[in-house]
Amino acid sequence: MNPSRRAASNLGPTRAADPPHYDRDVGDDAGLRRSLGLPVVALYGLGNILGAGIYVLVGKVAGFAGSSTTLAFLIAMVTASITAMSYMELAGRYPVSASVSVYLHRAFGKRWLSVAIGLAMVGGGVASAAALAQGFAGYLRSFVPVPTVFAAVGLLAVIGAVAIKGIGESAKTAAVLTGLEVLGLLLIIWFGRKAFTRVDVGAIIAIDPAVGLGGVFAGAFLAFYAYIGFEDMVNVAEEARNPSRTIPLAILIALVVSTVLYLLVVIVSTTLVSPGELAGSDAPLTLVFERSGASNVALLSLIGMIAAVNGVIVQVIMGSRILYGLAREGWIDRRLAAVNRTFKTPVTATLLVLAAMIVGTAVLPLVSLAQLTSLLVLTIFTLVNAALIAIKRRGGAHSGYVTVPTAIPYLGVILCVGTVAFQVLNWG
Repeated sequence: MNPSRRAASNLGPTRAADPPHYDRDVGDDAGLRRSLGLPVVALYGLGNILGAGIYVLVGKVAGFAGSSTTLAFLIAMVTASITAMSYMELAGRYPVSASVSVYLHRAFGKRWLSVAIGLAMVGGGVASAAALAQGFAGYLRSFVPVPTVFAAVGLLAVIGAVAIKGIGESAKTAAVLTGLEVLGLLLIIWFGRKAFTRVDVGAIIAIDPAVGLGGVFAGAFLAFYAYIGFEDMVNVAEEARNPSRTIPLAILIALVVSTVLYLLVVIVSTTLVSPGELAGSDAPLTLVFERSGASNVALLSLIGMIAAVNGVIVQVIMGSRILYGLAREGWIDRRLAAVNRTFKTPVTATLLVLAAMIVGTAVLPLVSLAQLTSLLVLTIFTLVNAALIAIKRRGGAHSGYVTVPTAIPYLGVILCVGTVAFQVLNWG
């Protein structure tokens, strides 16, 4: 670590102004290639959000929340959106690969906390990718009766090779696949548009008596997984052009588009198919597409597979970049910061993340993986909001592109802690 970087990383929380290390375009000297503009980063994040939730877990959420599935998604959306605003400001202040670890270090000056949360983020990405790989296998079985573990592990191996090839290839592949994901959701909305004439707005916000408040919040906890993705976008900050502006705007675009699509698709899904049938399907949106009267239902299974692939690509990139960022700061084994001379990617970190994902998908079922991801990410979100509170309380100007009201991170802490507490108290 060079002297200037060591000094920046050891600064404690008493320094009011943001250090130059984080305000400039960092990372160029570390060997990462800045090749990502706003459209690619926005599509990169949107693809991860869409792939994680609707295509894989809408049926499982319906199994918990019943006819209140739309309400569960609304609750999850509010919680995620508040925290996304905190991320937007922090990403502009500190556009670095280690993202949350740096945010916490700047707020609290505790290296152990930064390392622990960085590794927790990697763990959440591992669990998320393992769940998505199983979701991929569920849609693949619409075509071929292949064992879940075989299909999931094969997918992870192929995506690992793409991720090692380069960030440009990985992110641009994700952007192309995102277009197909959006097309699939638009097809469901179009063919299922008759559902909107049967919607009872009062019923959307009512609690299904068959599941009660506990079922709605259990569904919201799982549905929160559907909004995970925007936080991964900050981990490619050192490979984005003008990251202080690009990352916050990309987060906003991805969250707004995904929220609109989610709500429309959930309304169609729960109107055309009963919650019990959705919960029992390995390919829930294929079932919805079939009930909408569309003829080529295999198309949705194919797009569902693509959505899962896209989500896994993003999680592999996210996990490897966090390990790279932590190692580059000298907080974990420096070998994980090694960048391949040919591909300009952190190959060792990528291989370690892939190995953990393969173990996860072989050991745990889909719902457990999604719940574990939600728990880890909500805990991280709580600390991110707390970090912004601490940084704002110190005052001082910053060169970030976005400044959110002080009330936002406080509200974020309350919502995240409340969601985790309710789930933990009612687990099982």
